Amino acid sequence: MGKILKTIKHEALEIIQPTIFFFISFCLLIVTQNLISRQYGILLTIFAKAVVGALIIGKVVLIVDYFPFVNKFPHKPLIYNVAWKTFIYVVAALIVRYLERLIEFARQYGGLTEGHLHLWNEFVWPKFVLIQIWLSVLFFIYCVFRELVSVIGREQVIRIFLGSPNK
Repeated sequence: MGKILKTIKHEALEIIQPTIFFFISFCLLIVTQNLISRQYGILLTIFAKAVVGALIIGKVVLIVDYFPFVNKFPHKPLIYNVAWKTFIYVVAALIVRYLERLIEFARQYGGLTEGHLHLWNEFVWPKFVLIQIWLSVLFFIYCVFRELVSVIGREQVIRIFLGSPNK
């Protein structure tokens, strides 16, 4: 039982960083969507959608990090790992987001085949692609900072950004 609690605690701590980063990012995206949509009198999503999206993407990051091929370029310049991890996260998020919509449509239309057909015909693809583009940019930023922290250390990054209290 102690090992299970230790694993749950470890995973909870691991998911905090990406969840907070993507929560803030999704809130900014939702505010942007709402500001643009108000021009047409349409109110879109609420705060809860940002929380759910951040938790889903945080879990995607956590799951993908368990694969051994994620840290493929440990002895090359950081940009290799940043680009590779960004690509892997973007593909994983694309799959999860697509499956999320597919399940929604499958429930609505009574099966995966029918749901898939309706998804391709009825779904708002420009919005899906726009969000995926933003996710790509956000994953890149996230990976840059994460790789920097792994190389120079958390304390050094905090000192660089916030300064040292001893100075």
